[in-house]
Amino acid sequence: MITNPIVVITGATNGLGQLVASKLAKQGAYLVLTARSKDKAEATKELIKNIAPRVKVEFFFGDLSLMKDVKKIGNDIKASYPKIDVLVNNAGLHAFEQRITSEGFAEMIAVNYLAPWLLTDILKEPLIRSGNARIVNVASEASRNHGKLKLPDDLADINTFTSRESSSLYGKTKLLNIMFTGELARQLLGTGVTVNALNPGFNATGLGRELWFASAVERILKFLRIGDPHIGADIITQLAVGPQYEGVTGGYFNVGNGKHIIPVYPGGDSSMENKLWNYTRELLELKDVMD
Repeated sequence: MITNPIVVITGATNGLGQLVASKLAKQGAYLVLTARSKDKAEATKELIKNIAPRVKVEFFFGDLSLMKDVKKIGNDIKASYPKIDVLVNNAGLHAFEQRITSEGFAEMIAVNYLAPWLLTDILKEPLIRSGNARIVNVASEASRNHGKLKLPDDLADINTFTSRESSSLYGKTKLLNIMFTGELARQLLGTGVTVNALNPGFNATGLGRELWFASAVERILKFLRIGDPHIGADIITQLAVGPQYEGVTGGYFNVGNGKHIIPVYPGGDSSMENKLWNYTRELLELKDVMD
């Protein structure tokens, strides 16, 4: 793996992303992080600097639920960094009610799937220039609870849902991440860029913070040492820079043991993954956010 890699991480101002950034800072990475809040970015930068005082950290700001912001972030990063060694698509959201963005997308699918798809597409050239880059997509075994996948309809589904129904929709976005990983890995064969997804396990990181009782549950889980996010951060870090994943591509790996997981269908189906890719491109082209 490259010494002092340039690493782009989304969702790095809290939870798993912040932990991964801190771990990579200790290993000498140059951190390029996305954030929505300048206050959270400053707090994260201070935290990381306390751990690794000599680390270089730069933030790019925008709302990952808005594709126009994702496009701007991607193009600004590409202009500043002609070569990128690692991209970690970590930002995620579990919404317990439907919210529709100003661009007409369901917020959860925008943040969890469309944003990493578009950001990765924009940053492909700098990643290829690295000659030995890695893309890491944070998925989840929640993907097994995805209900029924309907393409391309699911990509533009803005129907209301209850908090109980939200779990299957969240799982569906994570299945899309796994499918996106498989297709992208095939497209990038021979470029030196590898693409892998992972299941970070259950982590008490505030992902369900919209529930009124979430903070109390998180405190209890931490006290009982359940859902330790450091374990989830470890598998992300290993896929990003670990020697054991050098040259490995198109995989879906598990927290803890780092072993390969066979994804739920249609994850792993190359024909369906290709269809998803094409549907996604067409949708984003219609929204006029593609370069």
